[in-house]
Amino acid sequence: MATQKDCMEIAKLLWVIFEDMELPLLKKISKNTLLDMVAECIAEPTYRFGFKRGLVYELNGEIAGVIFGYPAEDEAIIDEPFRNVLLKNGFDPNDNLFVDKETLPNEWYIDSVVVNQKFRGLGIGSALLNGMSQTAIDAGYHTIGLNVDKANPKAKKLYASLGYQKVAELVISDHQYEHMCKSLTIDSLEK
Repeated sequence: MATQKDCMEIAKLLWVIFEDMELPLLKKISKNTLLDMVAECIAEPTYRFGFKRGLVYELNGEIAGVIFGYPAEDEAIIDEPFRNVLLKNGFDPNDNLFVDKETLPNEWYIDSVVVNQKFRGLGIGSALLNGMSQTAIDAGYHTIGLNVDKANPKAKKLYASLGYQKVAELVISDHQYEHMCKSLTIDSLEK
């Protein structure tokens, strides 16, 4: 589980996702300010990237990768901590990082998974995905879902190899995504 001291390191890893998604807020707030604000929110357990919603993979004393997930029904509240930090820092609380619905009903949703570039290809992403699947099972969920950018076939191939199947298409931050789900059983973690 992620700890509060990991907040800035995690925020820097998440920055890769923010840039890939071309989030509009990146044009309004400087990188350093936004990283500070996200890092502050990571300390909030209910936040989308709150330390209680994440798993961290450490290698040689460094954070090699992180994953964040939550029940679909939490989607309505996951960005409240960030809205509060926006307001506290003099920004419009309606200018959130994420504005589009990402989950499907009754699923455990994998919001983000990112592996530090220097540790890619070591199976860390798969280990994090399996760890989050176990978290979902422990919470009583039978389905886990995620979104993959249509422009990222390598990630889609990884998810498919782990048993995820396309069930829908969504537009998130003006990008086309495929929503993929996997049925959760103890046996599904061995795949």
